Amino acid sequence: MGGTSLGSFVMVFVLVLTSLLAVVPMSEAQLRQNFYADVCPNVESIVRTAVTKKFRQTFVTVPATLRLFFHDCFVQGCDASVMIGSNGGNQVEKDHPDNLSLAGDGFDTVIKAKAAVDAVPECRNKVSCADILVMATRDVISLARGPSYAVELGRKDGLVSRASDVEGKLPQPSFNLNQLNAMFAAHGLSQADMIALSAAHTVGFSHCTKFLNRIYNFSRTNPVDPTLNATYAGKLQGMCPRDVDPRIAIDMDPNTPTRFDNMYFKNLQQGMGLFTSDQVLFTDARSRPTVKIWAHSGQTFYKAFVDAMTKLGRVGVKTGSNGNIRTDCSVFNS
Repeated sequence: MGGTSLGSFVMVFVLVLTSLLAVVPMSEAQLRQNFYADVCPNVESIVRTAVTKKFRQTFVTVPATLRLFFHDCFVQGCDASVMIGSNGGNQVEKDHPDNLSLAGDGFDTVIKAKAAVDAVPECRNKVSCADILVMATRDVISLARGPSYAVELGRKDGLVSRASDVEGKLPQPSFNLNQLNAMFAAHGLSQADMIALSAAHTVGFSHCTKFLNRIYNFSRTNPVDPTLNATYAGKLQGMCPRDVDPRIAIDMDPNTPTRFDNMYFKNLQQGMGLFTSDQVLFTDARSRPTVKIWAHSGQTFYKAFVDAMTKLGRVGVKTGSNGNIRTDCSVFNS
């Protein structure tokens, strides 16, 4: 092969390689396990210790942190923008009606873990709030006897938080399968990912007002949603009367509410999904086979859940000058 043709070959190879690299989002390319190995090698154990301490104070730490992670990643990507507190005229993500029910224990978990990390001199202001939220989420799942898994790190904290960005970005309790699939697909997540992530409802609680329509005034012909187990519906009515205090909340999983397991799918098979968006996963023939498989095998579900969480953690990640590392998770750096 002559010099000219070799040069042409190398040029073509470089062009092909460049075009292939362009397909990989920069954010995804930057994320990696052990990202902080050189600057804060013990970061994962520091975060886990802080999260475990918080978990021992209240189990609400688990669903609150998990939900905070979902609500963060679905709006502006996984950049801790949901952590920013209100400041005068600017309505932040946290102020949107869909985020008002986020439990304070989730925010507190991240703030305490951040304080623990920054208490180590070599780690101070080196680890983003966005990454601490990802680690804390993994840790609460493990503490609730769910799967433990390696997390990808390297996110920066976002520079923007607007309540207006939340509108129409979070799944609603009334969603059908098409609406759920469309919303998750917008973030590169498949139907299987959506079903796996929905199973986060195996822990935590819901305010009665989120599902009252299913047990009292579902339709003109059916006051109670016919897809709801009749015995379960009766129990829900007992816990949530028509004029219920809007602050009253009940466990989403009536069987194993403090364990992260596949009971969610077994409940769906029995007509015991609390939201329409839960039960539709079993009533719709397109998603029912997946529910059946994961109801039968917890380990198969765990693998799918970890895969889905990893993919969710790559959504809208900020790197380089698109973000920074906040000194206080609830306030933008001055």
